[in-house]
Amino acid sequence: MYDLEEEKIIKKIREKNYKKVLLQLPDGLKPQAKEVVPRIEQETGAIVLVWFGTNFGACDLPIGLQAIGIDYIVAFGHNLYRKEAKGW
Repeated sequence: MYDLEEEKIIKKIREKNYKKVLLQLPDGLKPQAKEVVPRIEQETGAIVLVWFGTNFGACDLPIGLQAIGIDYIVAFGHNLYRKEAKGW
């Protein structure tokens, strides 16, 4: 239904050798996770988790994810932004 640019995600995971990935989808796209997650896992070998909590935009990232080993967050439906572990 929507182009979630899975190829870009898969390419980035492979390039960086990410092992644990979190997908943050708006509520309307969360049902798409059942197709997206298996494809990404199969093509990369990464563990892919889905954030099912609410989010209110690019500034509302789940906190504490480094503690559980999240290497990469894909926040669908947001403008491009980058945050380094040391700060904005």
